[in-house]
Amino acid sequence: MGDMLTQAEIDALLNGTSSSEEPDDATGSNSTTETLTSQEIDALGEIGNISMGTSATTLFTLLSQKVTITTPNVTLSTWEELSKSYSSQYVAVKVEYTDGLIGSNLLILKQDDVKIITDLMMGGEGVKIEGDLTDLHLSAISEAMNQMIGSSATSMSSMFSKRIDISPPKAYTVSFDSSDPYGEFKPDEQLVKIAFKMVVGNLIDSEIMQLLPIKFAKELVSSLFNSTEDKRDSVIPEPPKTPVPPQQAPSFSNQNSYIEPPVQPVMQPQMQQPMMQTGHA
Repeated sequence: MGDMLTQAEIDALLNGTSSSEEPDDATGSNSTTETLTSQEIDALGEIGNISMGTSATTLFTLLSQKVTITTPNVTLSTWEELSKSYSSQYVAVKVEYTDGLIGSNLLILKQDDVKIITDLMMGGEGVKIEGDLTDLHLSAISEAMNQMIGSSATSMSSMFSKRIDISPPKAYTVSFDSSDPYGEFKPDEQLVKIAFKMVVGNLIDSEIMQLLPIKFAKELVSSLFNSTEDKRDSVIPEPPKTPVPPQQAPSFSNQNSYIEPPVQPVMQPQMQQPMMQTGHA
């Protein structure tokens, strides 16, 4: 990650441009002009890398399959731009942070991947099931993401040095070409896309995406930077070492110190000679 921003720079980034200063487009609707710096992009990648690394371990436990999630790719996009690249229907899992962080994001998975994950969770062999997604699939992927994001929140709590809680995730189908996208994302509004390559055994070789409102993404970065600054400030410098005076012969003093008395020689007892008695004449 690049050089850390100063607190003043972080505050300036978080404050951004007030809503009254945001330019209006020709139709009169507000367009978001916020963007991310290279430091913020690096920070989001680091957060995603640690979070998804923990999630991969949890998913391995659930599926009994080797799970690999690669280093994330962080980019800025809009819902309209995503609709040009992702035409089919997907499954969106809404993750809402309720304590420590306030905000929500979406995890996007392909429907076929969800079917395979669901089959593995039910003890199957990961066979792709034909047909539409059912409530069973959505319930199963919600439970999988609940455990994955729960372990991820634990890692983030350690990273940010504060308690972070989430509400139970909710899964539903979503289409990017819909004219009515997810509530927090407007069609032409900038959002943060964090893409991971996900490989599950030899059954899934796909992509999982995390979509965040840019405001919430900046809050994540701010929490990371503030935590780093707090950790730096909490380091207590080691006091300078004082020279040790030369050792002196022990002497008695008025302080409560103990001085070992000198060793007294041990006298060996002597055998008495028997007294000679003389006879009387």
